Amino acid sequence: MFFKKKILQDETLENEAIIALQKGSAEAFHILYQNYAQKIYRFCIRMLGNTELAEDAFQEIFLKVYEKRSTFLGDNFSSWLFAIARNTCINTIRQKRDISEFDETLYDNDSNGNISDIELKDQIEKAILDLPSSLREALILREYDDLSYQEIAKTLNIDLSLVKVRIHRARLILRKVLKPLVKEIYES
Repeated sequence: MFFKKKILQDETLENEAIIALQKGSAEAFHILYQNYAQKIYRFCIRMLGNTELAEDAFQEIFLKVYEKRSTFLGDNFSSWLFAIARNTCINTIRQKRDISEFDETLYDNDSNGNISDIELKDQIEKAILDLPSSLREALILREYDDLSYQEIAKTLNIDLSLVKVRIHRARLILRKVLKPLVKEIYES
């Protein structure tokens, strides 16, 4: 089965690649890798907040995908892949053990200067990284990876209502933490 080197946009082609991957096709693995690598890497960066850790986790994820290709029995490869990515990132966080509890006082903005776009982006990313991991992963899957609530529930292996609660809580915390920044931007 030859897939040509193109990103899979057709669900039928993706299903054929998944079946071929389960049989050990390196070409199918390469095609699926090309299709999902960017999304998974971004997920790792946002979950771990560190380029080196994200690169290590990213490589580990795709090694696991190939090694465990025969265990994929579901109908949603994307959810299965993100579940592997999630578990790998969580294990990396556990190994790191440098995670501190969320502290809203870190976000008191006493500076009177204008905030540049880069500073704003950095502060938003820092606020997301400081969210509890359960809220952070749900928010990242929704806002950055464009997964539906159903897909997030399947990926995280939780109820749909809990997904909605986690995303809502994450947004509320971010809104509260980033409120001084927004105020400063609109005042300047």
